[in-house]
Amino acid sequence: MEGIKITLTINDIAEKAGVSRSTVSRVLNNNGYVSDETRKRVEHVIKKHEYLPSATARSLSKKDTNTIGVVIPEADNSFFGEILKGISEVVDQNDMTLIFCDTDNNMEKQEKALKMLRGQRVKGLILTPVNDYSDDESANTLRKQLDSLMVPVVLLDRQVEHSHWDGVYFENFKGAYAGTEVLIKEGYKNIGIITGDLNLKIGRDRYRGFLQAMEDYEIPILKEYVLEGNFSEERAYELMKKCIENNTIAEAMLTCNNRTTLGFIRALREYEITIGGDIAAIGIDRIKLLDDLGYNFSYVERDTIEMGRTAMYKLLDRFKDPNKKREVVNIPFELTLKGSEKIAPKESK
Repeated sequence: MEGIKITLTINDIAEKAGVSRSTVSRVLNNNGYVSDETRKRVEHVIKKHEYLPSATARSLSKKDTNTIGVVIPEADNSFFGEILKGISEVVDQNDMTLIFCDTDNNMEKQEKALKMLRGQRVKGLILTPVNDYSDDESANTLRKQLDSLMVPVVLLDRQVEHSHWDGVYFENFKGAYAGTEVLIKEGYKNIGIITGDLNLKIGRDRYRGFLQAMEDYEIPILKEYVLEGNFSEERAYELMKKCIENNTIAEAMLTCNNRTTLGFIRALREYEITIGGDIAAIGIDRIKLLDDLGYNFSYVERDTIEMGRTAMYKLLDRFKDPNKKREVVNIPFELTLKGSEKIAPKESK
């Protein structure tokens, strides 16, 4: 049977060498005391059987799995899907593995995910938290949960008050300001907004951007045009539907994320109101499906794949230099105007 190699485990080597499993582990990792005689005996077995430990086994013995944990709040949101693409790209380039958890914006699920990742001994964590932990008690709870992992952490998209972790974020205030400014410069005076979740800093920052643009251009804000959403499609749909039924529709609208935009469009289509014909609009986030279908909807674009890449690069930097000063990266935005920000003049019959 020459040429056929039998794969041995650490247990097999320990048995053949007449030593404990932990002794074999110390020899493999050159870590801890092993007598010369015992070391030679173990090395002889290893050489004789051409044993090669797997990367996973070696990393486990070092308590370093070379695995990255990623925790996000909405797995079914294309925004986070593209972020994961960016993270995965860098993970693959560095011969690492990825464990991904979805919290569904639920605090208990996030806590369970963090406990699971601690058990998996991840090398680092990228986290989009379920909220911004603005009160001291919740902030301390999160800090304890993350510190218990004893690994570098990068926060992504959603900021945490008084954070000491690295972060990669979008310029929420500036992006919303720029989108609102586009509508103002088109000459509209009755401009509305479907906000995001105002319990989250990102929601409040986008709303502040809208308010500041309106104030800077001295345009009054009408209460009936401010629709308090929560970043969900269904909430945006219900809010817009109610406006249509009450005949309180603004000339132009800013929608605060991809799902808000979809709910907004769904309500308008149901009542046969056309964007760019009856109402002007611009949203935050590109929606690839709309582009693919040739639906000309203008948007404030953030490069979500680049956000994912950047978060992973920040984690790699932190591995190299654990004691360096905290770093925050704000991903710039671009305006993509496709015509929905204008109401086309009606053709005369």
